[in-house]
Amino acid sequence: MSGWKRNLLIVLGALVLAGGGAYYWLIMESHLPSDAKFELDISEVRKLADTLPGDKPVKIDAEHVGTIFFPSTAVVAGDGWSMTPLPVYSYRVDYADGTSGIIDTTMPDTEGMMQGFDKDAFARVEAALGKARFIVITHEHGDHLGGLAVYPDFKTIAPSVNLTKEQIDHPEFSQGAALGDEKTKLLTPLVYDKYKAIAPGVVLIKAAGHSPGSQMVYVRKADGSEVLFLGDVAWHTRNIDTLRERARLVTMFFLREDRTAVFGQLKALSDLRTAEPKITIVPGHDGEVINALLTEGVLSKSF
Repeated sequence: MSGWKRNLLIVLGALVLAGGGAYYWLIMESHLPSDAKFELDISEVRKLADTLPGDKPVKIDAEHVGTIFFPSTAVVAGDGWSMTPLPVYSYRVDYADGTSGIIDTTMPDTEGMMQGFDKDAFARVEAALGKARFIVITHEHGDHLGGLAVYPDFKTIAPSVNLTKEQIDHPEFSQGAALGDEKTKLLTPLVYDKYKAIAPGVVLIKAAGHSPGSQMVYVRKADGSEVLFLGDVAWHTRNIDTLRERARLVTMFFLREDRTAVFGQLKALSDLRTAEPKITIVPGHDGEVINALLTEGVLSKSF
């Protein structure tokens, strides 16, 4: 074999190896980093849930407005290229006195991103925002913040909106659903360290990683049952089951996540589930899990 042919084969082989390595690193690799840590002190969270006066909530409703589809490997690295549904939800926390709070606000389907968009369900979310005693979002991405961003009379609901300083300070993560200066000027940024009680039975848990303003929301109902809304720390329960993150191609170049921080949160949630199996964990977009919770009566369907 001539020298140039041999050299060409060596170059081609190197390209194949490099391509294979890049594919593995970007699409498949998802090992738990040794420095991935996250402290989740559930005993402290429970104490805070009892600190604000008033009765705890009696019910939690779920409103499904539509579904986004991503390749499975974008949800759990290495899970292949079939399309996985990511339903988009808002939750209403109901109190016995007729008041309520909202966790996440979904989004309008202005760009046709969702399949099966339910305009009536979205209208119910918007109506619920107008009556809420508190409004929180798990993070500042458009499918969680969007319903709040398009609310037609924002000034009237501003006193009930609890956006954190991180959520307000990072509109670049809102994917076109940022509130804008005029609306954010009406808000007092919520500043807290690790945990923050915002209503009887409701505690925020700071969990930056998926976005700078990511947080989980703990709800303890009047009957003593506990529900932990993860936001997008985990899109599906499988992220926790397998301790696998989304593909690096998605987390680095599209979501701009802190992968190590998210891995620490997944590990803490896995440990929590082992230590406290009665706590209901609600991933951000796991339709199978949420439908099961609706069937079991942990959540109620529709607002």
